[in-house]
This record gives sequence, C-alpha cells and structure tokens, in this order.
Amino acid sequence: MRIPALLAAALLALGAPAALSAHVSVASSAPAEGSTVKAPKTVSIAFNTPVDQASAAVSIVMTAMPGMPNHGEMLMRNYTTSWSQDRQTMTLKLAGALPKGTYEVRWKATGQDGHAVSGVVNFKVA
Repeated sequence: MRIPALLAAALLALGAPAALSAHVSVASSAPAEGSTVKAPKTVSIAFNTPVDQASAAVSIVMTAMPGMPNHGEMLMRNYTTSWSQDRQTMTLKLAGALPKGTYEVRWKATGQDGHAVSGVVNFKVA
C-alpha cells in the first residue's frame, strides 16, 4: 500500500517546475563581476528568479583604496534601493559616484523555493 503513495510523490516531485526548485543566484550585475569601471552612480544585480523583497539585503563595501595599503573595510551607505516590476533586479542608486577603490556588493535573497542564499559581486573603480 505504501509503494503507490511513494510512487505518486516521486512523480509529483519530478513534475515540479524547475523554477520552483532553483536557488537564487546572480544572473548578471552592473558593474559586472570582476570588472573595472569609472565612477558608477548605480549598482544593479539581476537574479535568476523573482526575489522576496522583504527578506532581501544588500551592502556595498569598499575593501581597498589606492595608496592606502592598510585600508579597512568601509561600508557605503548613501544609496536608495529600487526593484524591477518582475522582482528580479535590484538597483542601488548612489547619492554620488563611488570613489576609486575595490568593492564588494554583498547580497542575501530568498527566491521562490524559500531558501535564503547569499553571495558577493566584486568590482573595481579606477
């Protein structure tokens, strides 16, 4: 009697849409991962699936500054966050251009599968 129930559950799991079982990941970003750019005024992250905006978090951290070998991490705070209508792209509009240095955009998001995932996008400003 238990075999038909297990078989039915397995068939249902195999038929579940891939989008519902996929974890959130970065599809693209601007600035792009590992790129060198000049004084950006916006930073955006496009995810592979819609994101729960209430649980999403992001921070821009300057990790190095030219000419300062012992520069500690510096959290950048002067930006506003907006979302695309499809809830897949987060855009951070900076109050002013980022100064020269190395940056990490640290993010955390929950997708349709309910799992919280975090990651980092790195770039340099020249």
